[in-house]
Amino acid sequence: MQARSKAEWREQVLSGRRALDSGVRAAEDQALAELVTVGVAADSVVCAYVPTALEPGSVDLLDALVGIVRRVLVPVTRGPGPLFWSEYTGARQLVDAPYGLLEPTGAVLDPEEIRTAEIVFVPALAVDRRGVRLGRGAGFYDRTLGLATPQTRLITVVRDEELVAELPEDPHDVRMGWALTPGSGLVRLGEDVESVPGRNAAE
Repeated sequence: MQARSKAEWREQVLSGRRALDSGVRAAEDQALAELVTVGVAADSVVCAYVPTALEPGSVDLLDALVGIVRRVLVPVTRGPGPLFWSEYTGARQLVDAPYGLLEPTGAVLDPEEIRTAEIVFVPALAVDRRGVRLGRGAGFYDRTLGLATPQTRLITVVRDEELVAELPEDPHDVRMGWALTPGSGLVRLGEDVESVPGRNAAE
């Protein structure tokens, strides 16, 4: 059987997200907001993102982080290239931006600001057990994640069925160390798969 291409995977995942029942979506978003702070240090800097209509999570996820960490940074797009950053302090400061995104109105920080973050939450359409992430294909995160320090924890946020056995991988792809899903919580990716105690589908 021929393996699916990235384009085929994207079509499948987006189709599933569009067909998702609104009640299920709301429950999953609430679960992610409750789980996102697991393992996050109180005085840390975190890079996250403002979820779009077809991405798991909501601004409640960001608000949960703001409640415990020193600073939450979210992306600001400036055309092809790595992402810039701005501090998220609440939904009221978000405005419409290119690519259908919402961005803060505050000061814009250089792409290298990602190096101050202990954790980076990364959007994805899917991720596999090895840590291979499937993005939208624009390449913003491929150009950005290489600027993070080797110690930075890269956590991708997906629905439970979007954590899969294997995805196609390109040489430039940056592997994730963890996945956050509404049903299983924080799941370690790589050779040894485990979930962080406190929220596990097997409990």
